[in-house]
Amino acid sequence: MLKLEEILNKYFGYSEFRPGQKEVIEKVLDGQDVIALLPTGMGKSLCYQLPGYIFNKPVLIISPLLSLMQDQVDQMKQFKEKRVVALNSFLNPAQKRAVLHYLHEFRFIFISPEMLLQEQVQQKLNAMELSLIVVDEAHCISQWGFDFRPDYLRIGQVIGKENRPPILALTATATQKVLGDIESYMEMRNPYKFIHSVDRPNIHLGKLMFQGREDKIDWILDHVTKSAGPGIIYTQSRSKTESLSQRLLQAEIPCAAYHGGMDPLDRQFIQQQFIDGSLEWIVATNAFGMGVHKQNVRQVIHESLPSNMANYMQEFGRAGRDGEDSLAVLLYAEGDEELAKFVGIDDYPVDAHVDSYLSYRARQELPISMVHNGEISETAFRVLDYWMHQLHPAEVKQRLTSMKIEKMRAVEEVMDLIDTNACMREKLVHYFGQELESKPTDCCQCCGIEYQSIVQPRVKKDLAAYELNWKKRLEKLLLGIS
Repeated sequence: MLKLEEILNKYFGYSEFRPGQKEVIEKVLDGQDVIALLPTGMGKSLCYQLPGYIFNKPVLIISPLLSLMQDQVDQMKQFKEKRVVALNSFLNPAQKRAVLHYLHEFRFIFISPEMLLQEQVQQKLNAMELSLIVVDEAHCISQWGFDFRPDYLRIGQVIGKENRPPILALTATATQKVLGDIESYMEMRNPYKFIHSVDRPNIHLGKLMFQGREDKIDWILDHVTKSAGPGIIYTQSRSKTESLSQRLLQAEIPCAAYHGGMDPLDRQFIQQQFIDGSLEWIVATNAFGMGVHKQNVRQVIHESLPSNMANYMQEFGRAGRDGEDSLAVLLYAEGDEELAKFVGIDDYPVDAHVDSYLSYRARQELPISMVHNGEISETAFRVLDYWMHQLHPAEVKQRLTSMKIEKMRAVEEVMDLIDTNACMREKLVHYFGQELESKPTDCCQCCGIEYQSIVQPRVKKDLAAYELNWKKRLEKLLLGIS
């Protein structure tokens, strides 16, 4: 009989499992499909890495972001795992051919849904014997699949072979509906579900209301200059990330903007600076955070209203991975909900796009020409194209309308958190279909909270001492001077 603790210690140096890990691993080893909801910082990746060493056959990990994939691969290589690769668009054609040729030699293979659907990749995978298929950040199936990455909804069709290995779906936050979407669209077979409490008692929940949006910025500038990070400030637009980070820099706060419009290498560099402590704050859109393994984030501030409760919990959940007290503050100014609704449905297909799509087909032209002709964005076209292959055109129009209504309703659910006088923590936990077991001291704004007792006063860095420290480190590295 396998002694999992001995294998854990051999490969990872730990003497015991975190809650949920052993139960999930045992079910995977039994060949059962598993959905595991484990909060951020609970060690989800171990749930597929340890079986990978036991099975000794390739593990396929479907991952949502290139940066997340690269981060996971780099971490595994640091722990001396050489048989790991990311099959993604970072590879040039020659590298991709080489990786595909030797794909069966790797122990861990990271791949995006879009790459998984490529015919040559499918052919290679079908010729291999996989030990496990992992869907990391599985909530993206529901949150992104219906929205701007419909290829997520096709994964089950690709991997759902009769003789497939078990599927392990991992996420930190999921409602009962999302869990149902994961099971359905992944074509899972009676999966075992391990559902850990979504509550993070070390994260204390604040909310503040303001007359205008500029008042929120004034509060942020004052708060950040007085209280210690590291921290993340989430905003709704790329331009806002740039302007707010500039104002913080003018206040001598080491920070940087981060958004999806930046060069991937620049984003990676900024992320690494934040992780190693060179930056105290990141001002970001929701493009930042997934896969950022920084243990000591002390604050997460939402300058704008999150698009839904799941996103909100994912984002503030990046604080306090080390278990220490952390602060999450949600800021609101009148009209924020209307802006959130507009942003949520702005780049979405409409009825006219369905009619145009049909016209291109009737003329025997490729509908993708709609993008080239500037009629629709590439993101919106992907959503439209997916549903046009699934439903009758009239049903597509109905589906698009219902999806827009759902997105607007999701914003209203976040507004309920703003408007409530009841416990914010209790409301969040109930949203995910769970019961709150206990409340911590300084629970939330409605129960009573003292920000000063959660976060420390900011200590301004002595830049001269910081530079001297770097000189000493370089001398030690290059000259052996101690």
